[in-house]
Amino acid sequence: MGIIDVDTGEERKLSKEELVQAARELRAWAVTAIHGARSGHPGGSLSIMDVGVALYLNVLRHKPKDPEWPGRDRVYWSAGHKAPALYVLLAKAGYFPLEECMKLRQLHSPFQGHPHKPKLAGVEVSSGSLGQGLGCAVGAAFAERLDPNNNYRIYCITGDGEHQEGSIWEAIMSAGHYKLDNLCCIVDKNRLQIDGPVEEVMNIDPLAEKYRAFHWHTIEIDGHDMDQILAAFEEAAATKGKPTVIIANTIKGKGVSFMENVAGWHGVATSTREQLDQALADIGEPSFTKERVDELLAITDRYREQKHAEMMDKLPKFSRSYWWNSGGTMKCEMDATRNGFGRALEEIGDDERIVTIHADISGSIRITQFEEKHPERVSRVISVGIAEQNMMSVAAGLALAGRIPITGTYGVFASGRCWDQIRTTVCYTNVNVKIGGAHGGISVGPDGATHQSLEEISCMSILPNMHVSVPCDAVETTKATKASILEVVGPAYVRFAREATPVVTTEDTPYIFGTANIIRYRGEAEKFVDAFEVIPSTEYQGEGEDIAIIACGPMVPEAMRAAWILKEEKGIETRVVNVHTVKPIDKEAIVAAARDTGLVITAEEHQVGGFGNIVAGVIARHKDFDEPLLMDMVGVQDKFGESGEPWDLMIEFGLCAEHIAEKALRLLEQKKK
Repeated sequence: MGIIDVDTGEERKLSKEELVQAARELRAWAVTAIHGARSGHPGGSLSIMDVGVALYLNVLRHKPKDPEWPGRDRVYWSAGHKAPALYVLLAKAGYFPLEECMKLRQLHSPFQGHPHKPKLAGVEVSSGSLGQGLGCAVGAAFAERLDPNNNYRIYCITGDGEHQEGSIWEAIMSAGHYKLDNLCCIVDKNRLQIDGPVEEVMNIDPLAEKYRAFHWHTIEIDGHDMDQILAAFEEAAATKGKPTVIIANTIKGKGVSFMENVAGWHGVATSTREQLDQALADIGEPSFTKERVDELLAITDRYREQKHAEMMDKLPKFSRSYWWNSGGTMKCEMDATRNGFGRALEEIGDDERIVTIHADISGSIRITQFEEKHPERVSRVISVGIAEQNMMSVAAGLALAGRIPITGTYGVFASGRCWDQIRTTVCYTNVNVKIGGAHGGISVGPDGATHQSLEEISCMSILPNMHVSVPCDAVETTKATKASILEVVGPAYVRFAREATPVVTTEDTPYIFGTANIIRYRGEAEKFVDAFEVIPSTEYQGEGEDIAIIACGPMVPEAMRAAWILKEEKGIETRVVNVHTVKPIDKEAIVAAARDTGLVITAEEHQVGGFGNIVAGVIARHKDFDEPLLMDMVGVQDKFGESGEPWDLMIEFGLCAEHIAEKALRLLEQKKK
């Protein structure tokens, strides 16, 4: 066992003393890379590090210079958020220089917020959505068994909170049933998840007894004792007739005094250099001098600045800058739409029918604002842990009993992971379940593709009985949330985002669920919001505009900015249609925009066509005019997202006002011809 040199065939593995030193060194690398990235997951990266160094630098048979060597042992990181640990472990094993890890979570970097196999050697599977890696490992164990010439082992890194997902128990059951003794699962049992202690959020114990009930060999160890770790791996390899689970009792944030056993350090980087220096002092790695840390952080800064410069060069140019808050006028406040969701829940929470359901990332999506300042509401808060499918079924049961359940999680999970439960139990039954789909769009940023929800407008809008809101800013999100909960009777999905985006409406801006707003640019003003007039579509009379931009969500502010550009640069009049309610959609407003202008661009922070094809379908089915129509769409072009700074990603994926305006000018030229 060990790292195999591709030239000599020599196997090398570190001694116990060398492993202890390597763990200390790699902890320093991990916290420094996370600090440079300004985001990441230090808690779990530090807790798994001792097990990780034993595995990658002693136990595994692998060839870093030949990453796809068929005879290699495989490690599947089901707990993909511990990516910083994985990256520094691969680097230490020789897959790439350690300094490359300082590009963690940056645009175009292979070191994505969650591991992505096509981008980085040594990664066995892309991960980030919890509960899936062990099933993949089971499949790999089957594959090894099918070929008598194979002789490799399969390992899977999981977390204890992850064991709240039902899918992981399906994998545990199948591995035990088929006696996959070439499989070893490691549970990083650090006892904490985002919402707090695992025992309090959703208790998974007695974990060892549960594994044994599914016919696994179980080993429980101190996950920071190198002797116990190495002995456990030896015992696992010697066990025949059943898979082995190593339950490693660890400390979240191990090695950093202020991070140890603190749930708040699950997914937060050190915020100041002083904080980083304290963390490194606690870790005690002598090679991480102030000068060395300065050099490493400079790698990140140079790379980030280079990518930002590339993006600004890539942005279509006009006679002057129209970027947000770049001039002396047209100033705009920024606020995250998730904050609007939270404010709505707090304001309407006295309604005794309302029950909120948490799925571990509660504070992040602001669902906790329902009860934070109102302890009398705590009895109407249910935590199901990391279990989105169960969350939707529980919500349906509450709705059938006359309650108004409000569920919430990241949009990729809210709309995808539990789609069948939403389809059959919620929509087919037509029960009054409300779903908050957070972190919608590419602007989620450094977490990367696994957490950037780009498909949920399609997933939700296709369902009969579902109502879908995609509000344009934080103020409108509050209104849309209240309407979806208190006005709509039946399933409702509200899509909102993580990052701060422009606030382009006010409390006085009209909002009617199901009725689009028409937005017209009237001339530059001190405040961006004052430069536009907003009129409900039912009250609007056409003004002979040249083009219509039909948008939803955070693309509405970009459409408004495009209208500003087009008017100031070319005298072009634009009708912006804010479709804050995607289902039921305002057909009359869409058809009128197409009829009156003859040129339509749709704009969505989503896979292109998810919203655009709905609009196109409305026009095709309800078109009441004979004049020719030109139409195009702005959106993510049939690809997954990636890590990066939010606004750099908006430019990279062609989702800014400048891109809309450039497309509009091309179409107008085409229309003339």
